[in-house]
Amino acid sequence: MSDTTPVKKQSVADDAALLPPVDVIEDASGITLYADLPGVSKDKLHLQVEADTLTIEGEIDLEMPGGMEASHAEVSLPRYRRVFTLSKELDAGKVAAEFNQGVLKLSIPKAEHAQPRKVEVRIA
Repeated sequence: MSDTTPVKKQSVADDAALLPPVDVIEDASGITLYADLPGVSKDKLHLQVEADTLTIEGEIDLEMPGGMEASHAEVSLPRYRRVFTLSKELDAGKVAAEFNQGVLKLSIPKAEHAQPRKVEVRIA
């Protein structure tokens, strides 16, 4: 799996997004990806797998309460976006997703052809 940038760009302003921090853990059965998306609600989270591309997008509500104005804001973009290219060893059709308190957990198993298998030895 590799991190990629989108091929199609509408404009810099339209495509501007925060890159969420992501941890990727691989084991014999596949990969588990954890993405930190603070401020994103479940209904504003969008996941898409198309061919070998995984896209994670989430929108953030940045409005200040009660008409207040920020004198300093470290988060000024209203969305997260991260795009990954999935290895052919992964089964993109079996992606499982969980979202809890701003942390997205994606489990992507290895494809059957990439799974380790035991070979039986027969006596001839």
